[in-house]
Amino acid sequence: MTSVASDNRTTAAPAVVLTIAGSEATGGAGAQADLKTFQELGVFGIANLTCIVSFDPNNEWNHRFVPVDQDVIAHQLEATTAAYGAASGAPSVLDTVKIGMLGSPATISTVASALSAGAFGNVVLDPVLICKGQEPGHALDTDQALQTQILPLATFVTPNHFEAESLSGLEITDVESLKAAAIRIHELSGATVLAKGGVRLSGPDAVDVFYDGETLEVLAAPKVGEVAVSGAGCSLAAAVTAELAKGASPLEAARSAKEFVTAGIRNRVASGAPFDALWQGGPR
Repeated sequence: MTSVASDNRTTAAPAVVLTIAGSEATGGAGAQADLKTFQELGVFGIANLTCIVSFDPNNEWNHRFVPVDQDVIAHQLEATTAAYGAASGAPSVLDTVKIGMLGSPATISTVASALSAGAFGNVVLDPVLICKGQEPGHALDTDQALQTQILPLATFVTPNHFEAESLSGLEITDVESLKAAAIRIHELSGATVLAKGGVRLSGPDAVDVFYDGETLEVLAAPKVGEVAVSGAGCSLAAAVTAELAKGASPLEAARSAKEFVTAGIRNRVASGAPFDALWQGGPR
């Protein structure tokens, strides 16, 4: 049923979702991928930026990473919650947030404080644990801060193969070990887990594992090539975020996100970079 408001709106207000993530200059991943996913799935997307990432074509396409000033991050979060948070009076309250690349311990602390104060019902963490080209010591400090400050606040976490190994402490070589890692991450965090095997595991299918403490389900789809596609992980987590905001159960959200990303990979976008990018319009 639609609602008719005094401002002549003829449809109900869309669910509002926030991504706290980095900007990726080529548009294939990060906040750009999140916002395109949100739009395709019918929710109103907001992006608060944590860093600017530009691939360096003259240095093996490593990341050039520039953090956003902490005050600027805090100001973005303040403005967003004032406009759409629980006390805002907005017709659609911001209850669902996706966490993408944070990039530094300082940013992690800033975001953790905002999450703790924001009373979000759904906190979807895409645990970006390493940035290619980042100084190793800095990356390790960031990984540890993410695990101690952000992971405990997450309600849903979407680690890729490397991240699932890091979080679980387990080696992942097949579907059974991916299942074990998903269970372990849930035990550590209390969050629902969608552990992504993707193309990293041998076999004809790209396999992910869902576990929420009760239901263990393998989500599989035929592989589209054997090389990872830029933006697939971001878009999967963003799709989960959008579906949760619309009222889907965690398992329903995981299944829908898997279908969305599979179609986006099948219709991926090529460029002069040595990787393709997922196309969020692929399901259309």
